[in-house]
Amino acid sequence: MREAKIFSLVQVSGQCVVAIEEVEGPRLVPIWIGLFEGSAIAAEITGHKFPRPMTHDLLADVLTAVGAKVDRIVINDLRDNTYYATIKIAQDHQMYDVDSRPSDALALAVRVHCPIYIEDQVFERCPEILKPITKEEADKLKQELQNMKPEDFFRDLKKRKSGESDSEEKKEE
Repeated sequence: MREAKIFSLVQVSGQCVVAIEEVEGPRLVPIWIGLFEGSAIAAEITGHKFPRPMTHDLLADVLTAVGAKVDRIVINDLRDNTYYATIKIAQDHQMYDVDSRPSDALALAVRVHCPIYIEDQVFERCPEILKPITKEEADKLKQELQNMKPEDFFRDLKKRKSGESDSEEKKEE
């Protein structure tokens, strides 16, 4: 399991892509999420406050009210192009695992300022994307994500795992 943090958040034709970066390593994990969850993450990161609590604020407030604390969130699996996460909650010397969509877990994590982790198997199952080093590389990555659909991302992964090249794929078309 590797500690991670949010690298970037980009809106892409009706969806958002949140890129999670490995803190002590070179890899990024892009996760397609809904606009509402993307907006919830962006609002908290930018310090935007609403007059009434949003859903993730409400959840954080409920946990506090019952004496529970989010210990960490873990993006723990990738199956059939879908990411999975767990919210680890501590209360009265007990730990509870709550199944969650990564988008909701991340929106909660930025509110309660808890650590984010990614299981090694997620890195093994998704295409390798290395962290950009320069601002130009970061901008290029954001541009590529804006032009990419989730199915494009996973199609490229299947191609790489099967050893198929671009020229072989064109022959089949």
